[in-house]
Amino acid sequence: MPRLVAIVVAHDSAGVLPACLTSLAQAHVPALVVDNASRDGSADLAEAHGARVIRMPRNEGYGRANNAGVRAARGAAFVLIVNPDVTLEAGAADALLAAAARYPEAGLLAPRLVEPDGRVFFQPRSLLSPYLPNPRGRLVLPEGDACAPFLSGACLMAPRDLFLSLGGFDEEIFLFYEDDDLCRRVADAGRALVHVHGAVARHGRGASSAPEPGRIHRARWHQAWSRAYVSRKYGLPNPAPGMLAVNGAKALGALATLSRARIERYAGSAAGALAALRGRRALAREGIVT
Repeated sequence: MPRLVAIVVAHDSAGVLPACLTSLAQAHVPALVVDNASRDGSADLAEAHGARVIRMPRNEGYGRANNAGVRAARGAAFVLIVNPDVTLEAGAADALLAAAARYPEAGLLAPRLVEPDGRVFFQPRSLLSPYLPNPRGRLVLPEGDACAPFLSGACLMAPRDLFLSLGGFDEEIFLFYEDDDLCRRVADAGRALVHVHGAVARHGRGASSAPEPGRIHRARWHQAWSRAYVSRKYGLPNPAPGMLAVNGAKALGALATLSRARIERYAGSAAGALAALRGRRALAREGIVT
């Protein structure tokens, strides 16, 4: 097995997969695509680009699908979690591996993520890292390698054995905050989260799946539910009552505008918060469990 294997979770990602897989091939990083029941031929397209493909019978969500991919990457020392709307710049994979050798205490390593408008994504705090300084989240971009409170799940590298020993992504989460949760558990295990400045990846941000009716409502539902779930998991104040009140009021106001996007956004957030308050599981909403 190669030292590094890329895990790419796809769901109706045919529009962005070719560029992602091409960049991995150019970096000589084999790709293992976990297809979450795409309807646009993503799985066939991935195979045509030389990727190994695991076809899930239904959409299992981001974390569960990535876990399946990491388990299947037997023999690899490191796994690279890559969103399908991410492309690696030349030398990025080698820079990540070199950084892993320089920083053996690292549990997660991530490249410098460049967004479509040219801005660099760097999150100076996380909901789940309140024990770190910088409570207001003042943003100062690193000028070199740096430890970070959070690394985006859009593109990060981990020692495979460590990832699996920590249980991988929390499989109760269908979408959102699974990367915050993983970062917290890696930090709690005494391992560093390292931003690798010399590794560059470009992120389409939100382009992983093709648009579809109800997508905004669904995404906002999971975002609100997952925030409440991880807050409860780590003993933080429950944000669900506040989210329900604020977004419920905004949803009612949005009705007057007849803006479908605004109605979906606020109604989805309110519904996710209400579901969390009622003890409903995100997996039940998606039909994964009863």
